[in-house]
Amino acid sequence: MLSFAYAGLRAAPWVPTNKKDVARFLDLAEIKAGDKVYDLGCGDGRLLFPAAEKGAQVAGYEIFLLPYLIAKWKQYFFTQKKQTKIVYKDFWHVNLADADIVYFFLMPKVYNKLKTKFEKELKPGTKIISYVWPIEGWTPLRVSESHKAQKIYLYIKQ
Repeated sequence: MLSFAYAGLRAAPWVPTNKKDVARFLDLAEIKAGDKVYDLGCGDGRLLFPAAEKGAQVAGYEIFLLPYLIAKWKQYFFTQKKQTKIVYKDFWHVNLADADIVYFFLMPKVYNKLKTKFEKELKPGTKIISYVWPIEGWTPLRVSESHKAQKIYLYIKQ
């Protein structure tokens, strides 16, 4: 329970990305073999494994123990284990410099801090994908919308 409370206070409680929206994420991200995809607050890993199946090297970071353990259990049975890294760690302490794509489903209260992290660490051309809420002050390149589904925002680091 303490892990859940800590996760909620740090960036977001565990609320998984809707399974139907995973396909929309994959379409928006246009993942290529060899891309490095980071999921900040990866939960149960539901985005990591489909991205790895497209040939990406994926890394997910989670601080809530239950979804982290679920993701590790899924990873154990996953055929592309070598392409997936799931870490029980606060993503604020992870350098994102080699990322090609960064995905997150977090609360907007952390977006200003996240923008600063992205501006310092991400290389130009990195795709930044936000689920549900836009990044205030940034203009998305594309917005994926679907009937009765959450919006997904694509930004490109300049």
